Amino acid sequence: MKLPVTLRHGVVIAFGMLLAGSAAQALAEASLTDAVEQAHSKLFSSYVDKHGLILDFVGELPTPEDCALGRPNAIGWWSPIENGPMFTGLYLPAACERARRSGLATDKEQAHRLAQGLIKCASISDVPGFIARGIGSDGSCHYPLGSDDQTHPWFLGLHAYVTSALPTVDERRQIVAKMKEVADVLESTGWRCPADAAFKGDFRGGYKGGLFRDAVRYLFILRAMHEVTGDGVWLARYQTALAERPEKGGKTRAEICDEGFAADRRAIAHIDESQLWIYVGSQASLAKLAAREKDEAIRRHYLAGLAVNARNALAPLEGYKQFDNNDTKVFGHARWREGYPAWFPQPTQADAEKLAKTGDHSQLGTRKTYEARHMTNPLAAAAIIALAGNPENRDAVERAIRHYDYSKLFMAQHFFAECAYY
Repeated sequence: MKLPVTLRHGVVIAFGMLLAGSAAQALAEASLTDAVEQAHSKLFSSYVDKHGLILDFVGELPTPEDCALGRPNAIGWWSPIENGPMFTGLYLPAACERARRSGLATDKEQAHRLAQGLIKCASISDVPGFIARGIGSDGSCHYPLGSDDQTHPWFLGLHAYVTSALPTVDERRQIVAKMKEVADVLESTGWRCPADAAFKGDFRGGYKGGLFRDAVRYLFILRAMHEVTGDGVWLARYQTALAERPEKGGKTRAEICDEGFAADRRAIAHIDESQLWIYVGSQASLAKLAAREKDEAIRRHYLAGLAVNARNALAPLEGYKQFDNNDTKVFGHARWREGYPAWFPQPTQADAEKLAKTGDHSQLGTRKTYEARHMTNPLAAAAIIALAGNPENRDAVERAIRHYDYSKLFMAQHFFAECAYY
């Protein structure tokens, strides 16, 4: 039967639209894959050091003298090794998933390298439970102050690695033993993170506070330790912690998880504008807790927290639109000695924080702030949204990942693109 001319035209147009739509989708998927591969290549060619730790940026590594005196400050802020275990631990789950999907020896070796970098951070001090921020020029020097922000991702990354098919039996045994060593120390300190060297006996941060991120991170570490050791004491601690109220008269930790990061705005300024990167680990932990929880009442709290975090990250995600890949602002932080020339003794952590607030802005430039706001924050938002698992937001996340020319970036935090993708 011959179709009427108008109907024939309609069929042709519809078929053409279908082909065009399929072609556009294929191009978008290819573009996404290209973007992820570019981000991955940039990360490993520029920012992963010889120990397997992710540097903040490319610059001169601190020397043993720098670490001992506290230059640019005793916390290690603004140095290339500021966030070694934090960034490496946040990224390692993505590296494990990449290796699982590809099956390539190169990807497996990269995940192994990252895991061993994390182990080294927990092995270069004589203070049990101390997680060094990174490793300086001689392969062992490090700043004396770690933090809760460095320690939780250390657990997150190693948990992902040892629960994957990647480690050998011996390597898994080695890593679990180190995780248990650190967790036992934290239990003995009331879940405060110990310091090293001149600050030995001090602590920097912990996990038993009343913020959302405190509750999620504490619960995750307890549950993760039960999973990797099989020891019921960790599960018992987890179940006790769920029902505890960190603040007098306040909510239980399970209820705090329900609120998401919005509840922390009262304590941490500018979360939505520039601090979402410190919440990717919390969202990843919440997703893992939800996946493993059998008690549906508790699981609902976790799922609610995941959903509200994703909704709150949608507006910050759009910040990628403000990023110009041809921007030429000065990234002076690569010359951190010139950017932070001031120095004075720092007998207390308050002194170290005071020193960290100094800086020669004529040398530092504004590129770091530009990338933090319009690259790091949107890609962290993308990871938070992706970890919630709602397919309705997939296109928005993928548009953000595709936006950047990763070869032109100065900071390593673009690894959040892979966290979102995988």
